[in-house]
Amino acid sequence: MPAATGFVVAGGRSARMGLDKALLPWGDGTLLDHALRRLQAVCGEARILSGPEPRYVDRGVPVITDIVKNAGPLAGIHAGLLHLDAPAGLFLAVDVPLVPSVVLAALLRASDGHDAAVPVVNGQPEPLCAVYRQSCREAVARRLEGGERKMTSFWPDVRVRTLDEAELAAFGDPAGMFRNLNTLEEYRRLRPRGRRLRPLS
Repeated sequence: MPAATGFVVAGGRSARMGLDKALLPWGDGTLLDHALRRLQAVCGEARILSGPEPRYVDRGVPVITDIVKNAGPLAGIHAGLLHLDAPAGLFLAVDVPLVPSVVLAALLRASDGHDAAVPVVNGQPEPLCAVYRQSCREAVARRLEGGERKMTSFWPDVRVRTLDEAELAAFGDPAGMFRNLNTLEEYRRLRPRGRRLRPLS
């Protein structure tokens, strides 16, 4: 059994983008392809959390839909944990293309002895680039049942290991690597970084 399964969190509506950001070109594929490859490099296998509806079924990996509807990304984490066979799930939002695989691997290592491992940059956690172990499953379910939607709502119930900027700096500029793409302007500004990626064999 692998130590972890990767999950691309791709269930957002891309409202500010105005189109499906997961399918925007990046490198020699799309943002979704790029996220899958980084997770596969660390975990060996990856799946897609597609939100309320099954999407991206042409990618050749399992697609998981939300069980709790209209509950945002926390519902995606919940669905992923329910389909988790490995001890840990490595979750990565589709719209943070600059997070390198070495950071994902560091998060997985940091989760040993904890229920979750989450990077924190400028005092703000990055809960959609994180490791959540099977032990988080009940805590997430309870919060959803209670009407909670906040990604950090279940943290008081589990042991969370945070990685601060000093630890993350070993892999690059923390503020830069967690930049996400919410608008077309942000995408156009960062797309040259994607064009410089070498195709994966």
